[in-house]
Amino acid sequence: MQEFAKSDPRYHTEKVGVELDSLINHLREDIKKVDDPQAQALFETSAEVLVGLRTAFKHFTDKSEKVWQ
Repeated sequence: MQEFAKSDPRYHTEKVGVELDSLINHLREDIKKVDDPQAQALFETSAEVLVGLRTAFKHFTDKSEKVWQ
């Protein structure tokens, strides 16, 4: 993690990103723990949606997209 002042929005987007990573990993681990194919699909779909959201937060933090520059 980069060091940002707490008043910098990137400080908060990084923290949220860490939480999203944790939730993504949790969902993917739970896929292995259940036998219900519908639940597995729900967990995987949810993880994929969160990956997209995580990417948006990372792009904001890194200022890697023109819209965030």
